[in-house]
Amino acid sequence: MVTTVGLKLEEETKERLQKLGKDKDRSTHWMMKRAITEYLEREESYEQEKHEDLARWAKFQETGECVSNKDMGTFFDGLTAKAQAAQK
Repeated sequence: MVTTVGLKLEEETKERLQKLGKDKDRSTHWMMKRAITEYLEREESYEQEKHEDLARWAKFQETGECVSNKDMGTFFDGLTAKAQAAQK
C-alpha cells in the first residue's frame, strides 16, 4: 500500500533538493524517499544494536561472565593467521 504524506520544507532546503535532483538526474520525490529510507535503516540498525548492547550489559551484570582481553587477543590472532594462510 502506498500513501501520500505532506512535508513542509524551508525554501532553502527545497531549492537545494531541486538542484541536487537536477545534478543527479533524479526527481525530488525519489531523493526524499531515498533519504527517508536510508535514515530509517540507519536508525533502526542503531536501535537494534543499542538493545543488543543493553541485553549484553544486563547479562554481564547478572552473571559477571566476560571474555578477557588476553583471550580476545588470542582469538583475533587466530583469525589473522587463518586469513593470511588463505591468501597464500
